[in-house]
Amino acid sequence: MAFWDSLIPGRAAPFDSGSASTNSIDLTKRHPSVSLTKQGAATGNLRVNLSWRMRTSDIGGRSRQSGRLLRHPLKLFQPEVVQAHTQGVVNVDLDLGCMYELTDGSKGVVQPLGGFFGALNAPPYVNLSGDDRFGGSSGETIFVNLDHKDTIKRLLFFVYIYDQTPAFDRTHAKVTLYPSNGPRIEIELDERAPQARSCAVFTVENVKDELIVRRQVKFVYGFQGELDRLYGWGLQWGRGYKTKA
Repeated sequence: MAFWDSLIPGRAAPFDSGSASTNSIDLTKRHPSVSLTKQGAATGNLRVNLSWRMRTSDIGGRSRQSGRLLRHPLKLFQPEVVQAHTQGVVNVDLDLGCMYELTDGSKGVVQPLGGFFGALNAPPYVNLSGDDRFGGSSGETIFVNLDHKDTIKRLLFFVYIYDQTPAFDRTHAKVTLYPSNGPRIEIELDERAPQARSCAVFTVENVKDELIVRRQVKFVYGFQGELDRLYGWGLQWGRGYKTKA
């Protein structure tokens, strides 16, 4: 059982288009933002999904053993043993969270840690569906009710590593947005930050009645409190933990 930060209760740029077969938009450093309003997706539920898996080359993958396989080809058919002392991390628990600020001035967080799951049909109109601790195919999902977009000033979606060695550089982590209309929006957490424990992934801001999604992908070495200071949210943070699954 470990513990990290938990809340104490108290004009858009062009974007990279995916192929017609994938029907997706990739937000990149070069083209970091997209308007949900302009693509007719500023209503209904916005689904935000985090998915991840470990890089096979870091959990005993064969890319580091090509020389051995050439000398001993029969080893290709033998199961590999993951050594506990290697740099690979077999299991990592990534959590998806969202800091929110509403137009009435209220602020808070939706995240698994502390059980702050939010609400979809009442303020803050942001709801976490559950806590995936094992990187399953479904990952973790947060829903935002954009039928109440006029009450939302800004949202900051972030990912943090819970109860494991920092391993952002050894995961295939991706955040995908599924708007109510138009293509999905994908953000890869593909920058090298081997010691980082948290990452600000993207923001959603209500700018002159236009909802803008803007890529951030800013890694920090602390947790939610450090992201809060970086973006000036002004929440009070304490220590929190999860019970073991």
